[in-house]
Amino acid sequence: MESLFVPTLIVALAEIGDKTQLLALLLAARFRKPWPIIWGIVVATLANHFAAGAIGNWVASFFSPATLSWILAASFVAVAAWTLVPDKLDDDEESGLKKYGPFLTTLIAFFLAEMGDKTQVATVMLAAQYPHFILVVAGTTLGMLLANVPVVLAGNFAAERLPLTLIRRLAACAFAALAIYAGYQALKLSGLI
Repeated sequence: MESLFVPTLIVALAEIGDKTQLLALLLAARFRKPWPIIWGIVVATLANHFAAGAIGNWVASFFSPATLSWILAASFVAVAAWTLVPDKLDDDEESGLKKYGPFLTTLIAFFLAEMGDKTQVATVMLAAQYPHFILVVAGTTLGMLLANVPVVLAGNFAAERLPLTLIRRLAACAFAALAIYAGYQALKLSGLI
């Protein structure tokens, strides 16, 4: 169950204040139809994270466990630092999509916004680290929903009242803890401890 719970927690924390959360807020304000937006988030996230998880799972097969642990440790350190940088939403990502309705607009905008995003990178890393690929994808998708559904449902109220700096710091600490754990595993697998 660790393959489900750790990705859920990590992505939920990393997603707070992320550009896709800002996108969810923007879509909720423009369309005022929460359920098509939520379903668009679900479908886009599953598609994006399934692809990212498959890549992580595939990449893991090319490296020894020790090398993979070193790569994961370095990647988690990079994502921890990246998490501390607040995201901004480019209006260009969503501006021309409104004509497609809330579901399709959300599906397209979320899928594109997640490309190369820290939660997609985290999904690749988590799928490389944990053996249960489907549980990792389910966990990262659930984490995405835990962070974005309340924003869609509550609109501006929730997003303006969250302590984003504190949450980003907590997410960075979680990634740093994963980096330390991966580094410890790498040391053990390399025979250094």
